[in-house]
Amino acid sequence: MRDGLWVFGYGSLLWKPGFAVAERRLARLDGWHRSFCMRSIHHRGTETDPGLVLALDAAPGASCHGVVLRAETGTEEATLAYLRERELISSAYFETELDVVFEDGSGGLSAVAYVIDPDHVQYCGGLPLEEQAQIIARAQGGMGPNDEYLFNTADHLAELGIEDADLAWLAARVRALKT
Repeated sequence: MRDGLWVFGYGSLLWKPGFAVAERRLARLDGWHRSFCMRSIHHRGTETDPGLVLALDAAPGASCHGVVLRAETGTEEATLAYLRERELISSAYFETELDVVFEDGSGGLSAVAYVIDPDHVQYCGGLPLEEQAQIIARAQGGMGPNDEYLFNTADHLAELGIEDADLAWLAARVRALKT
């Protein structure tokens, strides 16, 4: 990796990285899309009532807009240990290095990313948006309500100027379901 440890954030890493961040840049990851395609049985749901969390799901021609976060120098090993404990809790993600492109066109780099294993039992790609909304509106796990995760992610994407039509629709629909 160039200039230390970089991590691609597309979901909760946008608003809760959990490690010391030295630099943050808008970036794009091609060939993947952000999707509520992972059943959450720990953080945002339970084994008996799973929630949904975002994952990077492979999709030819797709692009996922997010941020790359550079860990503070000297914290790289601790950062990876933390991320592995957080992201690999049920082995539904693969930790991999992928090439990201900076949104300002100034180049790119290789970053650690957590991508979904489509063969894992928690994978649920292709759920209709309405079904996703129904699940997210009711689920709750060890880190809190599933809708909080959706709202925080959608709000931070909007603050960064990143459009995600599916997340915007889901946030509006879940808010309507909760009223």
